[in-house]
Amino acid sequence: MVPESTDLHELFTGVVEHCFTAYTPVHDPVLTGYVAGILIDFTKTERLYPLRDHEGHPIRALGVMLAASDPVNGLASSFDEERRIRKHIGDFALFSTGMYPESTHKYAEDASFAELVATGKESYYIVSQFDLFEYAREAGLFARLAEQFDTCRYGLSKVREELTRMNGPRLLM
Repeated sequence: MVPESTDLHELFTGVVEHCFTAYTPVHDPVLTGYVAGILIDFTKTERLYPLRDHEGHPIRALGVMLAASDPVNGLASSFDEERRIRKHIGDFALFSTGMYPESTHKYAEDASFAELVATGKESYYIVSQFDLFEYAREAGLFARLAEQFDTCRYGLSKVREELTRMNGPRLLM
């Protein structure tokens, strides 16, 4: 039985904290809370692809997502928009390579698993470099996500196993 949305936060937070504590060296409630938030956010499939092309179609190609994030030679209108898009790319890469590694080709049409992992790490690193003013408080979190990307992917694979064992919600069908 899929819990109601209020219970979804508790479910994902609990499962992520349990799996990360049991199977990884990550014992960081801020980081595990963030990862649980990604799962909650991506329960709505339209949030996987919030970037749109000029015709309003979801952008599914990693190369086009990256172009959209570039404020100098690409489509981003500001460095704030670059940060927002890069944050999404990091979240997208972590989610798809951690929860559904066998299906990453379906999530990012033009990228291999390795390219998606490398781009996720790079995107979180870029977000961590926005470390002034309103972004200063979150910069360290994104630095940890970049550094521990592979560990977080592994933790998410354990989350998937646990949700499957619980016969829990299927995030994407």
